[in-house]
Amino acid sequence: MSDNGELSDGLDPEAEALTGHARIQAYLKTLDGSPGVYRMLDAQSRVLYVGKARNLKARVSNYARPSGHSARIARMISETASMMFLTTRTETEALLLEQNLIKQLKPRYNVLLRDDKSFPNILVAKDHAYPQIRKHRGRKATKGAYYGPFASAGAVNRTLNQLQKAFLLRNCSDAMFESRTRPCLLYQIKRCSGPCVGYISEEDYAASVRDAERFLSGKSTEVQERLAVQMTEAAEAMEFERAAALRDRIRAMTQVQSAQGINPRGVSEADVIALHLENGQACVQVFFIRANQNWGNRDFYPRTGAGAEAPEILEAFLGQFYDQKDPPRQILLSHPIDNHDLMADALGEKRGRKVEILVPKRGEKAELIAGAERNARESLARRMAESATQTKLLRGLAEAFDLDAPPKRIEVYDNSHIQGTDAVGAMIVSGPDGFLKSQYRKFNIRGTDLTPGDDFGMMKEVLQRRFQRLLKEDPDRESEAWPDLLLIDGGAGQVSAVAEILGDLGVEDVPFIGVAKGVDRDAGKEEFHRPGARPTALRHNDPVLYFVQRLRDEAHRFAIGTHRAKRSKSVSRTPLDDVPGVGAKRKRALLAHFGSAKAVSRANLSDLKAVEGVSATMAQTIYDFFHDQKG
Repeated sequence: MSDNGELSDGLDPEAEALTGHARIQAYLKTLDGSPGVYRMLDAQSRVLYVGKARNLKARVSNYARPSGHSARIARMISETASMMFLTTRTETEALLLEQNLIKQLKPRYNVLLRDDKSFPNILVAKDHAYPQIRKHRGRKATKGAYYGPFASAGAVNRTLNQLQKAFLLRNCSDAMFESRTRPCLLYQIKRCSGPCVGYISEEDYAASVRDAERFLSGKSTEVQERLAVQMTEAAEAMEFERAAALRDRIRAMTQVQSAQGINPRGVSEADVIALHLENGQACVQVFFIRANQNWGNRDFYPRTGAGAEAPEILEAFLGQFYDQKDPPRQILLSHPIDNHDLMADALGEKRGRKVEILVPKRGEKAELIAGAERNARESLARRMAESATQTKLLRGLAEAFDLDAPPKRIEVYDNSHIQGTDAVGAMIVSGPDGFLKSQYRKFNIRGTDLTPGDDFGMMKEVLQRRFQRLLKEDPDRESEAWPDLLLIDGGAGQVSAVAEILGDLGVEDVPFIGVAKGVDRDAGKEEFHRPGARPTALRHNDPVLYFVQRLRDEAHRFAIGTHRAKRSKSVSRTPLDDVPGVGAKRKRALLAHFGSAKAVSRANLSDLKAVEGVSATMAQTIYDFFHDQKG
């Protein structure tokens, strides 16, 4: 947007003292009919609302009218003390810029998609002679074919589980593949064809990969019919073991399809998006249809901007949801949106080809929308019931520990390590909407002067890093990132450590509680420690006690999982990972040639030069790396 430019307001001192309609009216003389984005700010310069316009002057003149606004817009106008404007070349650019600014600034009166995690895919990696099939999330940097998105890791794992039974493709890492001398357990339970030890030829394995890709592309019937013919031929030839194996593969494919539930014949690629609004709360349900198969559904609970209507909520959801995701060919909506053609053009520009946005009224597409609407209605009902319970628990927590008000953001901290190795810190977040998993954070412990197993030192490092970042990014505490309560896994020692580090940082108004298991270390006998107070306990049947236990257990689960992932990664590492210029391909070649990293470290220069893909210069680098270390 090289032609974008800020517009000067040019207001005189008298106009600057105005607020509401009069202040907005004063901007009209400086505006023209350009497309662009506007921001409405309050007296403290906090952004209240971000909007787009085909014609900035016409849009702002609507806000300058003293009447005819909804209650939500009237409140927003009354709080407006200033505005900012940014012109764009086209209205499409204005739409994209508007959604980016909403995600960055999180204005109070805008609809905001709060949960915006990436979605997992199935990757058939093509950087190896025997392609690996695995779950993939994030940037698509690995060479291969990607199938998705799937709604959740669970949906991917279930599909992968059945695909392994159907096509016997490997899911082990390349390093594991190269180091095998005999087949692993997956071969024994008939979920892999054993390519690592040569039990299947490269050509036959490639045929299985092609079948898997056909299946994931929606050509499942073709694959199943061919396998059925092979099964019949095997049975007629009295090859009953082979016939039984083919039967099991057909069953696995059928199980994938039946588990998906909805498999529309007339919709090959679409996202089905339905909205349900009730009592000012919204649930958006998204079904992912790819290759005529349902690859799962997810529910979202956008903030409704103090009472936005369905068209505005859905339009904002589309803009923010597809900001970092590729849109499908079709998007089926439960409600029409105001800027239908504009949104379709913006998403089509992002995808590089046409994107259709439809609001179906009959046929199979309408049935898909009806199913998504039903799911949205039921999900919102469950969430509202859970929210009422959560609100009651937060009030009880405030009463039990003499807090000024029920906390809106609770951060719970825990550490995990084995005798000080692979140490990690973990932070989970909870609030009125339950666990906020998108806000969870992990901390790799960096301190080199810590004694192995020093829980106090690890907790100090985690909290110091957490609050130093908060103080840097939001010193005025205007965002929702600042906690109202900290829960620490530990007793008086941890509480003293926390008090020291927060005091050093000048953060003395955030309450914190240490949760210790008590003398018997039994659940239900927890002791609660606070600075300057004697340890206290709650009744064993108190709902607040169960609530705190659930928070602590979730933090412990997240810390343990993070630690295991780090430990697993460190176990699979070899000294070759630290050699400059040795990537995955050279590492495979070296391990295949010498059998182990230890053997590589002992090899002489001439042997290293004999490895395929290792030049004389690289051989010298590898030789020097290991022999310098020994010296």
